[in-house]
Amino acid sequence: MNLRRPAVMGNLIFFLFASVSSAQFVQHTISTDLPGGYQVVAADMNRDHRPDLIAVSTDSTELVWFENPRWEKHVIARGLARMINVAAWDVDGDGTPELALAHEFDGNARQSTGIVSLLHHNGDPRQPWTVREIDRLPTSHRLRWADIDGSGHKVLVNAPLTGLKASPPNYEDSVSLVFYRPGDWKRQIISDKEMGVMHGLLVYDWEGNGREDVLTGSFLGIHLHRYISGGTWTRTELTRGDPSPSPKCGTSDLAVGHLQGERFLAAIEPWHGNQVVVYRNVQAQCQRNVIDDSLVDGHTIATVDLNGDGRDEIVAGMRGDGYKVYIYGSTDRSGRTWERGELDDGDMAAASCVALDLAGHGRMDIVCIGSATHNLKWYENVSPMKK
Repeated sequence: MNLRRPAVMGNLIFFLFASVSSAQFVQHTISTDLPGGYQVVAADMNRDHRPDLIAVSTDSTELVWFENPRWEKHVIARGLARMINVAAWDVDGDGTPELALAHEFDGNARQSTGIVSLLHHNGDPRQPWTVREIDRLPTSHRLRWADIDGSGHKVLVNAPLTGLKASPPNYEDSVSLVFYRPGDWKRQIISDKEMGVMHGLLVYDWEGNGREDVLTGSFLGIHLHRYISGGTWTRTELTRGDPSPSPKCGTSDLAVGHLQGERFLAAIEPWHGNQVVVYRNVQAQCQRNVIDDSLVDGHTIATVDLNGDGRDEIVAGMRGDGYKVYIYGSTDRSGRTWERGELDDGDMAAASCVALDLAGHGRMDIVCIGSATHNLKWYENVSPMKK
């Protein structure tokens, strides 16, 4: 892996590497007042067909959203302690998403209430929302909506961080991956076979059949969970992740990318780890390729085609000393070799990054939220697009 340091002119970041020809981003700081920034989620909150940004801060008691394009801040709800994750989906079909929120989180299961609540607007999404508790499951940590049967109706998936009896350093206990169907919101089991820490959760249509599957990253590696029918799920191991002994094993966060149609997995390993890993030939025996081992508290990873050439880049962020957001581009079509560029150096303790066309300009932008840096930043993609 070769490093490409960017040139910075004002708030314009410009760097070159093989996959991203003349990659250029303009930085926009949306907020600097998000203590313990943990997650950013894009959703159209006001039915204007533009993505807005929801910001989750673990050290704040306010859940907030920022309105595109002027980024006015609106408070969704107050008095919510130790928020850790939110997921947005329009359950009732009125055009404004309902929000599922995990709060009262603690990494110690014995001290974690693990409340899961459903938030609904009261007519004007800029005004306070109604909060209704639907479950309590200690260490509830990752929430995602998934269309598991291809019906267009999504269920809510909840991935707790650990089991109820887990304790450091090895967290030796099974972890239950669960889901809820809107309406009765009854907790149902997907799997209870994960062990140790389950940190990564991704919803993705793995087989391309219109049904969204659930991928998890844990001390046991990456597993694919597929809904069959009648409440039956299958669980398939894709890779065991980092082969080191527990607790430096398995996978922390994951994403799915493509290189000219060939699928690959990108992962941060081990838990809150130092490695960015690419897995190729996922359908057969995974080939593990560590493309970077210099991260400090790596915490977020995403894949995105930044210039329309059919090859996804990898975005990875770290919360530890140095505060970096990196972009990795494949230097060949096989994904064997990668080069790294710095998107943000020292000003973003990235806990969560998402890729989307935030400006409606036909390019994929990047948005990140910082924990120790308390900020929310939009990196607007102004790169030339390949044709």
